[in-house]
Formats: sequence, C-alpha cells, structure tokens
Amino acid sequence: MIGDRAAIKVEGEHQANPAEPATPRRVLATTPPLVPTLDRREHEGLPFVIFVALVVLAGLSHLTGAPPFIALGVLLTGIAGLALFVRNRRSEHTAVSILDDTAARSRAEIETMADRMWEMQESEERFRGLIDALGDLVVHRDRDGRIVYANRVFADLVGQSQTDLAGMLLTELGIDIGIVPDAAFSDHDCLSSTDVAIRTQNGPRWFSWIELSMRDKDSAEVSHRAIARDITARKQAESSLINARERAEYASQAKSRFLATVSHEIRTPMNGIMGMAKLLADTRLTPEQRTYVGAVSTSASALLALIEDLLDYSKIEAGRFAPEPQPMSPREIADNVVELLAARAFAKAIGLACHVAPDVPQIITADPGRVRQVLLNLIGNAVKFTETGGVLVSVTRRRADSGDRIVFSITDTGPGLSEADMDRIFEDFEQADGTSTRKHGGAGLGLAISRRLAAAMNGTISVSSAPGEGSEFIFELPAREAIETTEDRTGVLTDRRAVIISENTIEAEAIARTIRTHGGRAEIVANATQALPFAGFCNVLLIDARQEDKECRTLKRLRQTGFVACEAVTLIAPSDRGALVEFRAGGYATFLARPVRGETLLRVLLAGHAAVGGPLPGPNHSSIAPAGPTGGLSVLIAEDNDINAMLARASLQKAGHHVDIVNNGRAAVDAVATENPARRYDVVLMDLHMPLMDGMDAIAAIRRHEEASGVAPIPIMVLSADSQERTRHAVLAHGASGFVTKPLDPQALVHAVESQAAA
Repeated sequence: MIGDRAAIKVEGEHQANPAEPATPRRVLATTPPLVPTLDRREHEGLPFVIFVALVVLAGLSHLTGAPPFIALGVLLTGIAGLALFVRNRRSEHTAVSILDDTAARSRAEIETMADRMWEMQESEERFRGLIDALGDLVVHRDRDGRIVYANRVFADLVGQSQTDLAGMLLTELGIDIGIVPDAAFSDHDCLSSTDVAIRTQNGPRWFSWIELSMRDKDSAEVSHRAIARDITARKQAESSLINARERAEYASQAKSRFLATVSHEIRTPMNGIMGMAKLLADTRLTPEQRTYVGAVSTSASALLALIEDLLDYSKIEAGRFAPEPQPMSPREIADNVVELLAARAFAKAIGLACHVAPDVPQIITADPGRVRQVLLNLIGNAVKFTETGGVLVSVTRRRADSGDRIVFSITDTGPGLSEADMDRIFEDFEQADGTSTRKHGGAGLGLAISRRLAAAMNGTISVSSAPGEGSEFIFELPAREAIETTEDRTGVLTDRRAVIISENTIEAEAIARTIRTHGGRAEIVANATQALPFAGFCNVLLIDARQEDKECRTLKRLRQTGFVACEAVTLIAPSDRGALVEFRAGGYATFLARPVRGETLLRVLLAGHAAVGGPLPGPNHSSIAPAGPTGGLSVLIAEDNDINAMLARASLQKAGHHVDIVNNGRAAVDAVATENPARRYDVVLMDLHMPLMDGMDAIAAIRRHEEASGVAPIPIMVLSADSQERTRHAVLAHGASGFVTKPLDPQALVHAVESQAAA
C-alpha cells in the first residue's frame, strides 16, 4: 500500500458528545509524499537578471561601436532565453497542478480502502462473534476435507485450539460423517444431512450435521461447509421412547402369547368335554339325563366361542395375524355358515335363510378361514339377538370402476340399535347393552375382531339400524381374480311357477328370490287356504314340514282342490328327518333341507327329484346311512392326550372301525414302518404336539419310509387345536392328507376318516 501506515489514525475518537460516539473510521492524517518537493524561490529571478544583463551588454556593444549584428545577437539571445524561461515556468506550473490533483485522488482512494479494510475487519469480528455465540458447530473445509476454519464451539468440543485445527481431517478427530455428496463430482452444489456422534470428554454427543459442498464460480475451487446442531437430548428422548415402546410391545406380546397358549391348552380339555357329551348323547338316556347332557354341550360350545375370540384377539394384538389368500367360493362359504347356525335358529323358532345372486363369481381370491369367521360372527350375532322373525343372508356383487366387490348382507328382525350403539359395538369389549342386567352374554370382542379381520383383507363392515326396526350388517370384500360361473342361468326356471307355503317369511322370501332371479315365478302364502287361488298357476308346491302332519293332510287337501299336476316338495328341518317315510307315502316326491341352499333348490326344480334333494326313502328304506365300509377300517391314532384318544377311538369303533393308539410321533412311525404288509393301516390320525417326536416330523418320516419302500402313501389326517390357515398349509406341505380341528365332532371325524379312506 502506498503511504506510511503510521500516518493512519482513528477519526472520531474525540467527539463533542462522547456519550454518542460515531462509528470509528480509518482516515489519513497527512498526505503521503508522491513526488520530491523542490525549493525554487531562490532561483526564480535568475532568468530575468540574465536577460537584463544581455540587454545591457547589447547596449554597450552598440555604444562601443561593435558591429550591429553582435548587439542584435546578444539582444535576441536574451529575448529567446526569457521566452524559454516563461514557457518552462508555465509547463512546470501545469505539471505541479496535475501532480497535486493525482495526489488528492490517491489520498481519497487510500482513505476509502482504509475505511473498507476497517469495516471488513469489524464485520469479520462480528461474524465470528455471532458464529461462536450461536452454539452450533461451524466447519469450513477444503476440497481434500482439511479444515480451513472451525468456530470456537467446535474447537472447545474436540479439545483443540482453532489454530491447531487448521489442516486437520475430521477423521483425525474421530468424526465420521459417512459418504456425503461432493460438488467436485457434480454440476451443482450438494446439500446433505445426517446424524453424527462425536466423542467428547463428557461422553458421546449427537449432532445433526448439515453439509454443503459447493464450487466457487470464479476459481472453480470446491469447498465443504458444515453446520451441526446438538441433538443429544432429542436422541436420548427418542431412545427412551423406543425402549418404552419395545418394553410395551414385549409386554403386549407376552400377554398375547400367554393368552394364545392358555387358549390353545384350554381347547384340549374342551375337546374331551364336548366330544364325550356328544358320545353320551348317542346312548340311551332318560329325558332328565338328556337335558343335562344338552346343557353340558351348550355351555361347552359357548365357552369354546369365547376361547376362539380370545385367541384371535391375542393374535391381532401380537401382530401375528396376516391374511392367507387362496381361491374360495363366496356361495359355498355363505351356505355353509348358514347351515352351521341353523340349529340355533330352529331352536329359537326363527327363520334363517341365504340368497346368492346369479352374478356372484364362482371363485374369488380371499382368506376363506377369515371370511368364514367374520360371517359366523355377524350371522351368529343376528341369530342371538333375534327373538321373532328371522335372519336373511344375501350375497350380491357390486360393480365399480375401481373393482368389483362381493357384498354379504345380514338382515335381522331383532331389537335394532341406536346411533350411539352402532359406533360402540365395534370397540373392544363393548356391547350394545353393557349393563349388569343384560340378557345376552359375551365378551364384546366379536365385532371388534371381525372389523379388524375385514380391514386386513381390504374389506369393510358397516351397519344400519334403528331401535325396534332390526339391523343390517354389510360385509364387503374385493372380488379379486374372480372366476365367473360357466353358464348364464338367469332364465333357467322360466317354466317354473312355484307356490311356497310357509309361515316363515324369511325363508320363504329367500326361496322366492332364488326362483325369480333365475327366471321363474313364485308366490308366498302362510297356509293351504291362502294357496287355493293359485291352483291354476302352480306347477311346483314347496310346503314347510311344519304345515304338515304324518298323514299329509295338507297335501291331500291341495290335491283335491286343483293342485293335481303339481310336483310336491317338502321343506324339512333336521329334526323332521324321522318323518321322511311318512312324507313319501303321503305323496311328496322329494325334500329340501332347511335352510335351503340355492344350488340345491335349482337342481331340484330343474331335474325334478334331483339326487341332491334325494328321492324320499320308501317304507322299507332307512334314512340312516351305514356306519362305514364293510369290515371297517384300520386306523392308527397318534395322540398323547388320553381323553382325546379315547374320544376318537370311541367314535370310530362305534362306526365299526378298528383302532390302534400310540402316544408319540416316534411310536407312530415305528407302527407304520413295522406293520404287516398284508394288513396296513387305512388311515393315520396324527396329533401335532407330542413328546419324543412331534406330528410334523412324524409325517415327514412316514412319507420318507413309504418312498424308500415303494409302497402307496397312507392317508394321514392331522388332529390339532390350532385352526390357523397357516398351520393347515404347513401340515399339508409336510405330506398330510387332511386336517381335523379340535374339539372333535364324532360324526365329522368318522366322515373325514371314511372319506380319506375312500379317496
């Protein structure tokens, strides 16, 4: 810099009002010498003296008689010298003026530069003060990652001075920020953020590290600038929350595992109670004894339903539930559930019926076990809370651009629900009537579980109701991968004109809807008298067995009043099967079991005495099927619970089969491997949980033995209290042929064994 730094002073240090000092500015006290300063005053008269001397000399030359040209030359020389002097003086004055102007401008520029330097130094000091007071870490690094500048907070944190930090790498300080975007490999600035742990004398601390990698537009130099904020408190809070959540989840899962284990263990003795009660009911009992046995069966069934709810609730709470989609028939599941609950409805003298629309797909992809469970709960609740009238189950198809959906509608004539109750019944452990005087029992879990199951399958459950007007529950499912029916049957009953005689309008309406949706015509009447006007209209009579007596007087009366050419079909409940012989003798062509399946109704009406409905047995024909194949089957039971083994053995022996029992999987493998080839077991019943070797391993060992020996595989049916679809798939994958869920139903067990043997 031009000039002397010692000449710089601070202006404004001595103000008139020291209480309000001006902002200090650095200015020049004196002007630096730009050119040498000459003292010219003592030489300014010399040219004039010389000029006068030359003039005098010229005059003397003229007076002394010197030639004129000499005097003239001397005079001209003086004049020329004087003119030259005047010219030089003017040039000198001009140069001095220019130099003075240049010096003034330079002095102003120097003062401005000094002011700017002062301001920059002051700004830098303020900036660094702000950065240090900020409390965040600030680090500036070059392209190689070496520290160019770090603020005091960073230096104090790592225990280094700011001077010593210059040139160091973050890794030398134990700081790992991972791989961050680098502007050296990009066409633009790169911003990244990560959480970094930094070791300090007081332990590790967490920082939110924000890194900006940027390229200078002028020099193209790459640098990395970072700012980091202490988030140790937040990390500690997050860690505490995570630990608390993990402890809560562990406690919840432990509770759910406990409930699941206890529920599973309870099912085993429940199997014995329910199975033995059914076996006892098949013996000769007095009316009083039969009442007691019925009470045992009813109580056991109620307890089993509660256990099922607790088991499902524990699975959902533990997060172990996942749908297992597979092909299923909506029609078949709805009909099966309605048939399963028919006994409860008939015991209350209410109707229960199912109608499936013709356009419902034959097959969709869903979890059949969970769909069945939801329907069991919804339809079971409707039956439980309905005292008069009945329950109608409708299965329809709702078409939409977003995808078709299967709609299960359960409508009852029960007491209905208020607006508040419709919201509360889907909460855990809640019921519409939660008072101590409530009429119906239950844990209040069924609907809550059903809604969660529906949601897990991308379905919904909704309800519409009003007090005193009954309720309608809607269960919707996506119609995924739908397989349509192979034929259009909307007009297959165009030549059928049916008269339905029944006081149960629910069941009669379901039958009529099935006939009408397939092209037929149907009329509903409550008794034979009301049917008389339709004598000329009818070619099919559907008569409720409760309208008939053993002599079939109702049908005979109708025949006499014009229903001569009509085919007569009786609608019977399971309790009416003993009167089938009398119905046959009275003129009925066939029967339909209540609740009437739509498919069965169609086949009967299309074929006229279809084998599905079954021609009624003649007078010498028993309606009871033989117990089993001639000579009976040879069955091996692998079961470690003596009561369950006894129940299975008693059920099969009563059906005429031979039974052997072992109490572990290894013994079952040995029994199959060492048996006489001339007398092999026809069926093996295998429990899953047994000592020494469980059921899964035993099944696999038996299949390996059969493959090595080159013998045909024996049907192996698994007996288990675990009803999960996952378990079913697992045992089938291990080589099992079938699955029977505990508690065992004696008749279902016999049927399953005989079916497997026949297959």
